[in-house]
Amino acid sequence: MSPSLGISSKLNKLLSSRKREREPPETIDKEKERKSRDGHRTNSSTNSSPGKSPSPSPSPSTQPDQTILRVQLRRAESSQVAAMKESEEERNAYGEIDWDSDYEEQIQIQNISSHLNQTIHILARIHTIRAVSSSLVFIVFRQQLDTIQGVLSPTPPPPSSPTPHMIHWASRLNPETIVHVKAIVQKPNLPKGGERIEGTSVHDVELRILELHVLSRVAEPVPFTVYDADISAGAAGAEAEADNEYDGDKNTEDDFNNSDSQSQSHPNPLTPYIPDRSRIASRIIHLRSLTAQSTFRIQSTISTIFRTHLADLEYLNTTPLLEIHTPKLQGGASESGASVFKLKYFGRTAFLAQSPQLFKQMSIAADYGGVYEVGPVFRAENSNTKRHLTEYTGLDLEMMVRRDYHEVMLVVDSVLKAIFEEVYTKRRREVDVLKAQFPTPDLVWLPKTPVIAFADGIQMLIDSGWTDPSSQQPPLKNQDLSTRAEIQLGKLIKEKYNTDYYILDLFPKSARPFYTMPASTKLQKAMERKHGDSLGGLVTSSFDIFVRGQEITTGGQRIHDYGMLVDAMAENDISARGLEEYLDGFRWGAPPHGGAGIGLERLLMLVLGLNDIRNASMYPRDPKSLPEPPKALEGIRHPEADTLDQPRDWMGIISSPSPSSSFPPVPSLIANYGDAANTSWLDDRYLVWRDPKSGAAVGFVPSSSGFAIIVGDPLCDKSQTAGPKPDTTLAHSKPLPPLKPIWLLASSHLESVLGSRLGWSSFTCIAESRVELEGEVPGALDDKEVGRKIRKAESEGIEVGVWAGRDGFTPTQEQGKEIDDRIKEWREGRRKKGGQVRLTEVEVWRDSVHRQYFVALAPRKREGGEGKEEGGVDDKIPVALVVLHQLSPMYGFQVKYALDFPSSLSTPTTPTTGAIESALTTAMHSVASTGSGRLTFGTSATSRLTPTRGVGSGMRVKILGHAYEAIAERMALRGKGEFRKKMGAEEEDVYVCYPRGGLGTRGVKAVLDFCVAES
Repeated sequence: MSPSLGISSKLNKLLSSRKREREPPETIDKEKERKSRDGHRTNSSTNSSPGKSPSPSPSPSTQPDQTILRVQLRRAESSQVAAMKESEEERNAYGEIDWDSDYEEQIQIQNISSHLNQTIHILARIHTIRAVSSSLVFIVFRQQLDTIQGVLSPTPPPPSSPTPHMIHWASRLNPETIVHVKAIVQKPNLPKGGERIEGTSVHDVELRILELHVLSRVAEPVPFTVYDADISAGAAGAEAEADNEYDGDKNTEDDFNNSDSQSQSHPNPLTPYIPDRSRIASRIIHLRSLTAQSTFRIQSTISTIFRTHLADLEYLNTTPLLEIHTPKLQGGASESGASVFKLKYFGRTAFLAQSPQLFKQMSIAADYGGVYEVGPVFRAENSNTKRHLTEYTGLDLEMMVRRDYHEVMLVVDSVLKAIFEEVYTKRRREVDVLKAQFPTPDLVWLPKTPVIAFADGIQMLIDSGWTDPSSQQPPLKNQDLSTRAEIQLGKLIKEKYNTDYYILDLFPKSARPFYTMPASTKLQKAMERKHGDSLGGLVTSSFDIFVRGQEITTGGQRIHDYGMLVDAMAENDISARGLEEYLDGFRWGAPPHGGAGIGLERLLMLVLGLNDIRNASMYPRDPKSLPEPPKALEGIRHPEADTLDQPRDWMGIISSPSPSSSFPPVPSLIANYGDAANTSWLDDRYLVWRDPKSGAAVGFVPSSSGFAIIVGDPLCDKSQTAGPKPDTTLAHSKPLPPLKPIWLLASSHLESVLGSRLGWSSFTCIAESRVELEGEVPGALDDKEVGRKIRKAESEGIEVGVWAGRDGFTPTQEQGKEIDDRIKEWREGRRKKGGQVRLTEVEVWRDSVHRQYFVALAPRKREGGEGKEEGGVDDKIPVALVVLHQLSPMYGFQVKYALDFPSSLSTPTTPTTGAIESALTTAMHSVASTGSGRLTFGTSATSRLTPTRGVGSGMRVKILGHAYEAIAERMALRGKGEFRKKMGAEEEDVYVCYPRGGLGTRGVKAVLDFCVAES
């Protein structure tokens, strides 16, 4: 296997080179014979000049980038001068040390103020560095929540004074480097009018640095600094409060996709912008931030108090409660209303536990009196909102009921109030940190918690005149509350009782799990007398507890009678299979009992007013977590085009291959490594840069304004995309002209490489539309509208023919001409509509060996003796065409073209409704039958522009977002995505990447010129 090539880094260096050459670049492969029908293309390499062979150039290892070489030389010279001038003591005051070096006793930053005028030692990270001049550098050191300012300057008295080279060396250290510091604690020399040091947690003292040693270096620049993350979060907090006023329904909104542009926009154009996606993608860096450190200290306190408070109840002998640990693998689904994760268990089916509910109840049946658990909970709900996780931590309890289920309510109420008290007293500092990021007033609760019957709460909403915005109807007393209704009721209760914390009791049966005990006859009759027919059915011995107008826990009494439980399971269509052990406890006698479950992350989010539940989870899991690598088959389709195993003559020291050798053809590389975007390289306007060592390829279009529009990932093995170091360079003696690169449709892998290694900025407003077939066509094709259209097409006599490019049936010359004529008509129709956004021309026969054609044919209409009548079976013309292009084994196939040819005066046909749906369905069935598993429709515009990294301030993001909205609206960019969703496609973000500061208005115009075909 060849070493990692650093393709992206190499091309970046190549395009940004400022040296022009007279001769054309020798590794641009135009492959002139692209238009041949069989798709085979020859590779032509341009020689330096007629009659001259390529001149040799140094190998990659002997020709480093000149700029980097100059920097290294300057640093080496500076070090050499310092070694000559500095004493041994001065040289030992800085540099690198081993992790097992002997240290003096270190102190914590939070205790440092008590050591005024003393020499101390600390171990900390570099938070940020500000070099004021060559003789004055400020370094902020960080230990978790605590920061302190250090000063490095040649201040006497010697010999403790840092040398100029030490100051220069320290100013180049990267943020997040772990260092050992020896310093004197001193009062800061504040400017006139200054009272204390701002921007650090220690305000009254600073460190005069004497020695500075690196214990652990940062191997490559971090995607963003913790310093920037805290500033960004603080600026975002100005608008976070408004964003918390969410009024959507449960399980309906894909609002995580919108969170970056909504919750973190801020008015200050000078502050850095770190969107939520970047914080999740670079989780470790985010977790070092002040915000995250505070959040998870509070989270730890909540789970600790939950345990200790319930343990104290056991100790006081008021309620016997023991901590237990239940299995998360179950033989059956335990609850209705939520999906479960199914998995294989040694040839059998098992499920991840939706809650510890079954085992809690079994423990009560086993006479343990009362139990509680802190453990993981799994919910397979495909809901990408700010309030849902697929895995979270549950705080669960179950206990025997002696007289009334309200005993459970009182225990849960007491433990929650104990948590609130501890958070707002023992964690006051952390709360204040978070309030700066997410402005939320302290939680208000009363000594005696208001307990309101569910029907009474609904009546409060009705009396206020509130109606659901979606239905324009008031809420019903026999249906669960929507999120909108919950929030509105919370406002009404806050106005009436002045509390953010309350309980709704006696929920309707329709809103509870199957195992919930119906309310007593006495309570049921009392509710019926008060509410009459509007009650709408049975109520249950259950309750919900609310914080800031949103539910944080559901609890109540469980059915303990075996016969009643079996009837309830049957009524809810829940099979007893896999639940036999659970049912045994009730068959053998179980005491009356009840319990509740609290979501730790949800409780944390609502108490602290966080804008997204992902901010309350250290390592959040939602439906978009754990991105699965595209499925790969064994080997590659064209072994002769393997970029990891090229002949020796392709890896020599010359700058282009000799005339006797050639690069792997681009079509073969697409079939080995390509995704949908790479197929656009087959167009005439693309140039293809080739790496001389491996044959790897990158396609781009040069613009007249000096930009190179690069499209799609490099065609090579993934391991070759990034070099071992950020400064990996190209070994070319004849570089391209100095084009500024803008990379379109970059995968998440490439975006990470460009961002983390080269410091590029990125955003996304485009998504790849993929369908996972898994041997069958997705159920989305059973959509009523799609199905109706397909049936309509069949009734009109539309049939779909299949032409396979490699070994199957190929079209005749006459059939090919018919397709070309229909495409010509289609182009004319598009021309009349004006400019169209596209990445590729419509050239259906190009590289036909890697394509399949699905043609919908309809009877031709012609004039008869008594008017119009349909043509015969053999007289059919194309009305729709779907072309599949074979991609790499990882990505399967692309719907390269899906063209709908309407009836026209020159080619009148029967009605063609459903023709394109029929052709697509046939194509998808064909792909499913191959077992390749994946089909992509290519890219389409998403609903909004989402910054990913380094885009800039909130104001700049807003301007960019508004511009995108205007362009998307004018060009109707979102139409493709909506149609593809009907065909079962799901979106996978791809990115626009560019060097920091390398976009601007000219770059945006270059991209638009590239994408828009003028009429």
